[in-house]
Amino acid sequence: MQQIHLHKLIEIIDQELLPNFQVESVNPHDPVEVRTLPHPWEIVGRGNYAAVVYHPDYLEFVVKIYAPGRPGFEDEVEVYNRLGYHPAFSECLYAKDGLLILKRLHGVTLYDCIQRGIKIPKQVIEEIDQALEYASQRGLHPHDVHGRNVMMYEGRGLVVDISDFLFEEKCAKWDNLKRAYYWLYLPIISPLGLRIPPSLLNVVRKTYRFFSGLKERITKFIQP
Repeated sequence: MQQIHLHKLIEIIDQELLPNFQVESVNPHDPVEVRTLPHPWEIVGRGNYAAVVYHPDYLEFVVKIYAPGRPGFEDEVEVYNRLGYHPAFSECLYAKDGLLILKRLHGVTLYDCIQRGIKIPKQVIEEIDQALEYASQRGLHPHDVHGRNVMMYEGRGLVVDISDFLFEEKCAKWDNLKRAYYWLYLPIISPLGLRIPPSLLNVVRKTYRFFSGLKERITKFIQP
């Protein structure tokens, strides 16, 4: 049955979505902009490289479309091939010309949990850790794992963006998020039921990016 739905969805994508869809990357450090999206398609999310949409008649799938000029499509296909099946990751069911059809993962991102005051159990963090270790064992390098790229569903941890897992350089985003979880979230934010507004989270995001870039430049400068 899934294969029948998948073939029908591919037809709809070719005939209805792609001729009437436009996505643009304005700034490579900010989410892409979806300029046009035909009815009844809906946006699931926007990353720095691509937009993710779904059709309400095919809720078991999402469609990820890369913005023109943005890299990463071939790498993402390779990552999914290496991952195989794992309950914390999606699966790539179709890939062609910058477009992927993925198994849909349901849940709330940890970013949104912080914003909405939804409690994040420690099991979620531990399961994401285990999933990233699994990816490492498959020859991958978990990269760019942050609050918008991991989710919680029924108390379980999920990783929703693996597009940069071929990058070999060290990425500290997940370690920093875990540190904030154990040092700040568990002892203060969670017990008080605090909600962190999007404006403040955006300031934190941009400040983190600035200092991470500054640290990288200083490291390169002082190395012989």
